[in-house]
Amino acid sequence: MSAYEIEIKSLLGSSERAEALKKRLFEKDPQTKLLSRHKQLNHYFEGGEVGKLAELLSPILSDEDRAKLNDIVTRGSSFSVRTRLADERLLFVLKASVDEGTSHNTVSRLEFEAPISGMTLDELDQLILSAGFSYQAKWSREREEYTCSGITVCLDKNAGYGYLAEFEKMAGAESELEAVREELRVFMAEVGAEELPQPRLERMFAHYNAHWPEYYGTEKIFVIE
Repeated sequence: MSAYEIEIKSLLGSSERAEALKKRLFEKDPQTKLLSRHKQLNHYFEGGEVGKLAELLSPILSDEDRAKLNDIVTRGSSFSVRTRLADERLLFVLKASVDEGTSHNTVSRLEFEAPISGMTLDELDQLILSAGFSYQAKWSREREEYTCSGITVCLDKNAGYGYLAEFEKMAGAESELEAVREELRVFMAEVGAEELPQPRLERMFAHYNAHWPEYYGTEKIFVIE
């Protein structure tokens, strides 16, 4: 069965605020660890047929990943299809919402992520486009991923958004979602991070999607209230 991802975002904006949050993580838990530091290219898609895409991906997935993907396609709704190049590692990502948000920016969602070998980012993109999808936007970011008190904290420097923190934890069952959401919110309060409201996040997301060629791969940022 597929795991549930619970994620809450906090808009930091400046590098100074990102460094301050990082300091508070280590103050809260001296055992905080840096898990990875890398650059990412993330390509988002819209439209298309998820079922057809699953069929096209089937030959290049492991048996386990194929079963997980088919499970999400069967159970999920409001899908978000993405490709990701994290340094040299190529991934296919599919997310589906399980609460009132969207699959792009929701708090709780089903998540599927599989490594893809033997293809370039452009070749994987072309396979997705052949299933009737089109590009929604292309994103670039630098990410530092930490673990602190059992919570995954990603500090991202995003084109367009500036610095953003994502607080994440996985749940194995839908019955656990509310408890995990509350755990994340308590943790964020303890480290002084303010939740980015979903309506503002959706406005930011829509603005970026409409203007992404201006920001992709650049240092430019915007402010949307």
